[in-house]
Amino acid sequence: MLRYTWKRILTGILSLFVLVTVTFFLVRLIPGSPFRQGGVSEQVVETIEREYGLNEPVLTQYFSYIGNVLRGDLGVSYQDPATRVTEIIARAWPVTASIGITALAVSVLLGTGLGILRAVTKRRFVRELISAGGMLAAGIPGFAAAILLLLVFSVKLKWLPASGLLSPAHYILPVTALSLYPAAMIARLVGNTLDSELQKDYVLFARAKGIGKWQIIFTHALKNAYLPVLNYIGPASASLLTGSFVIESIFTIPGLGREFVGSITNRDYTLILGLTVFMGAVVIIVNLLTDLLCAWLDPQTRRAYKKAGDSAK
Repeated sequence: MLRYTWKRILTGILSLFVLVTVTFFLVRLIPGSPFRQGGVSEQVVETIEREYGLNEPVLTQYFSYIGNVLRGDLGVSYQDPATRVTEIIARAWPVTASIGITALAVSVLLGTGLGILRAVTKRRFVRELISAGGMLAAGIPGFAAAILLLLVFSVKLKWLPASGLLSPAHYILPVTALSLYPAAMIARLVGNTLDSELQKDYVLFARAKGIGKWQIIFTHALKNAYLPVLNYIGPASASLLTGSFVIESIFTIPGLGREFVGSITNRDYTLILGLTVFMGAVVIIVNLLTDLLCAWLDPQTRRAYKKAGDSAK
């Protein structure tokens, strides 16, 4: 496990380095200048670019930026020089994280509950209803679900607020829009894998010993059935925690997604790169933790890496 952990950490660091490098050079391909707005003269633009080092060769800018990142300095926003990128992230991240964590909790609880119900129920109608609902939820894009929810529950019925994040009621629509797809996928995975686990010999043996159905499910079967679910939850939770650009824009939520969209529109190079570094790090860390958890829960994975380590000695 230790060997596997170090390998995953090094892979994550390399992935983040590649992500930052590719983003840096792609940002430089965006036409125009971040300072060429509001009728600013060419001379003023050149002076500002010289001040920020944008007149230097691209490779010089790249190595300078990498050095600053290694020191934890993500620079200042070009559109708001008085504000550092880290301050913008510190302001927007808690908003995005609160929505993402809530959506993740709803997705896991709802998806797991529906998946268990689908696996244990004897009623064909209930199974087909859960399957059909899951297919419908998974087939609707997040932005379409957000717009539909907004039109029905905010514009038409006026039950829920349409924008902002000022009260618990403001969370309902964006969290619902974010939760539909992952909840449907988790329900499908739990239902299929748990249904397969309940047919195995160890479950039949436990039933023969008189152990209750629900005790078997929650003590033994669900743990084994949840391994493929965890492999899905890792990338899904990383996506939810870094924010949905479209959802935050639709509901006017001041999170990372809206900041990222605004940075691209304004050609704010440092903010684009800073948000990319931060969100990439979150995705890599969450996926790393998920992989380690799956390896720890799965005895076959542990034995495989133990054998690999013994053979390498």
